[in-house]
Amino acid sequence: MKLLERVALVTGASRGIGKACALALARSGADLALNYYPGLQAEAEGVVAEIEALGRRAIAVEGDVSSAESVEKMVAETLAWQGKIDVLVNNAGITRDGLLIRMSEKDWDEVLSVNLKGVFLVTKAVAKAMVRQRRGRIVNVSSVVGLCGNAGQSNYSASKAGVIGFTKSIALELGGRDILVNAVAPGFIASEMTEKLSQEVKEAVLKTIPLGRFGQPEEVAEVVAFLAETSYLTGQVIPVDGGMHT
Repeated sequence: MKLLERVALVTGASRGIGKACALALARSGADLALNYYPGLQAEAEGVVAEIEALGRRAIAVEGDVSSAESVEKMVAETLAWQGKIDVLVNNAGITRDGLLIRMSEKDWDEVLSVNLKGVFLVTKAVAKAMVRQRRGRIVNVSSVVGLCGNAGQSNYSASKAGVIGFTKSIALELGGRDILVNAVAPGFIASEMTEKLSQEVKEAVLKTIPLGRFGQPEEVAEVVAFLAETSYLTGQVIPVDGGMHT
């Protein structure tokens, strides 16, 4: 249990990859602050119960990552709970897919605000505490489309590419304080989003994946947990995509 006595904050932790990451970190010994978007408290409390069943401590913390005021409150609540944040997983994200010529400015702004600005706001707030501690691990959840693009997802791809650039830059800034910053780039992961795809689209996507299947949230969480434990790896992006991007 390499994360014993460590405190982790996971954004967007009420379901999907965020939930899987929280559970993986708990199994590694961490106590968890689970950020959830307003309206998802019941789901977040369910994850709290699962973590407590593993013998770890957990709280659910409401917060909109695209709001600086909300983020400051969320981080302050976490610090008041345990006095430190050792691990941050920036997972919260949304999609508003559509072809460029049909995409509204609102859909563009909302995706960039949550997926990229949110990572900036939460990282900035948490980094202040980590700098004082002179230690920390930050894992940003990007996407394989941030590496290779995807038709109909220009806003999402741009936001996730931005996360990669942000990760590499902040790794350079914070490395001297033993704060390691890395990213994972999931491919097509079984989730509520992939369930909405038509069978035709699913079959087309599967043809692009050498392993021939969608990934599972737990498979992304395994890599996130590794990055939370590592001691000499920073500024890197690890695809978890079944071989899509080589």
